[in-house]
Amino acid sequence: MKVIDLSAPLYDAMPVYPGDPAVSIEVVHTHEKNSWELRQLSLGSHTGTHVDAFSHMHPEGSRLDEMDLTRFFGSGMVVDLDAEWPSGLGLFFTEEIGRAYFDKIVDSGPGFVGGELSVELERALLGQGIVTYTGLVNLDCLPRGSVFSFFGLPLNIKGGDGSPVRAVALLKE
Repeated sequence: MKVIDLSAPLYDAMPVYPGDPAVSIEVVHTHEKNSWELRQLSLGSHTGTHVDAFSHMHPEGSRLDEMDLTRFFGSGMVVDLDAEWPSGLGLFFTEEIGRAYFDKIVDSGPGFVGGELSVELERALLGQGIVTYTGLVNLDCLPRGSVFSFFGLPLNIKGGDGSPVRAVALLKE
């Protein structure tokens, strides 16, 4: 089995979406002073590679801690925009996509979608109960048209609207 890390690293002062909180990662304990190491993290819930709860863009939508964990993993495939898409698999896109692809995505019945999604598309998908992942990296390392196992588990944030994730794809060798 081959593991492909789809998560961008988190680091101090990394770029964020305009208006989102700045990222601060500060060492507060060191081995030399405390005999252990510890960092303080300050970041928004939609920093780096992250998942969006339905409540992110819909006030009546479910929050992270209300969603079943099975919503955050499953079989997926990287697809070409103009190709036929599989039914019932998570869909991943290597190019930015917008609202024009909404109907085709919904007709494919994915539980989750990942890639560079426009705000309008993300809002529409979340409104249809489709989990969205953004900030993914290394999607170009995945073979197009091949099914893989995807895991993108959020932190268990009470009332959470989204969460950074460690997203991975598992490929059969």
